[in-house]
Amino acid sequence: MAPEIMKGLKDVYLDTTESSFIDGQEGKLLYRGYNIHDLAEKSTFEEVIYLLLYGNLPSKEQLAEFDVHLKANRRIPDEVIQVLELVKNSHPMDALRTGISAMSAFDPEVTDNSVDATIRKGIRLTAMGPTIVAAHHRLRQGLEPVAPNPDLNHAGNFLYMLFGEVPDQETTNLLDVDFILHAEHGANASAFGARVAASTISDLHSAVVTGVGVLKGPAHGGAAEEVMKMALEIGQPENAEEYCRNILDNGGRIMGFGHRVYKAEDPRARHLRDRSRALGEKLGEPRWFQILNYVEEEVMVRYRSRGIFVNVDFFAGSIYYLLDIPDDLFISIFALGRIPGWTLQCAEQYDDNILIRPLLEYSGEMDLEYVPIEQR
Repeated sequence: MAPEIMKGLKDVYLDTTESSFIDGQEGKLLYRGYNIHDLAEKSTFEEVIYLLLYGNLPSKEQLAEFDVHLKANRRIPDEVIQVLELVKNSHPMDALRTGISAMSAFDPEVTDNSVDATIRKGIRLTAMGPTIVAAHHRLRQGLEPVAPNPDLNHAGNFLYMLFGEVPDQETTNLLDVDFILHAEHGANASAFGARVAASTISDLHSAVVTGVGVLKGPAHGGAAEEVMKMALEIGQPENAEEYCRNILDNGGRIMGFGHRVYKAEDPRARHLRDRSRALGEKLGEPRWFQILNYVEEEVMVRYRSRGIFVNVDFFAGSIYYLLDIPDDLFISIFALGRIPGWTLQCAEQYDDNILIRPLLEYSGEMDLEYVPIEQR
């Protein structure tokens, strides 16, 4: 009897995890048991990194010590800056992938796959990731990279290194929440890719590079960029109905809707929806939210009965755009938030490892006779 084929490994459980819990029917997401709504509204990205990597919320003293350690690891070697200069014309995700690979040459624990060493390396990569992305962005503009600012938190420092100006607290908090929302999400495609790499006993740098490469694909990490392109093409709210109808009637799809796991609204979406509205009003540019809101509430509302709801990417792009972040950096921001999650997934894989090796059901011809090349 032929085996049942689970295309895309849909609904297949490959292991247990303590990292995150997802209830796709209810639209519920927990990090280490804590609801994403509480974390998004009450926590900080630094605290969430600690929670994911160590399994518990830190005390004030623990968080302060962790923050010092995180800030101390932000700088990247001059040699890595030189590498980024060489690839300055590449896509930011390619530069991030290259920069992480280059960093492996300077990490004294690169070959140590113990859980403790994996967490230490993950902290370093989390700290250095924004520096890599920001340095590459500056270099491709013909500008000098901006050194990290130890007076700023993780999100604020990234914006400072990107633009060369200290951001206001409201903007910093906005990106901080965005990082929290992207920090971990179970066995999504990029985390699965990272776990496959880890299962071969490859090093964490290789696994994170794998995660970056998988995330780059538009079916995974590229939706926020595509949503904002759509909003720009629509231009005004009154154009949204016709624009979306043309896409849907021709068999296309509206990016930012639907999710492999969620059959209710993605619980992360509400936090970016509210902040997209507020930021647009603050900057006197409400139309981008108005366009997206029209698409969600007037066009795509009819698909909710099929379990197709807005996802985390739908409002993210409008926020990045309003912050003057170039659209090809959108996926990189996703990646910077996800490094702690990839690290945790790899630590769990190393801790109780078995090579991830699914099977393929052969559907080709069998037992063909070999014909010498002279007779073909």
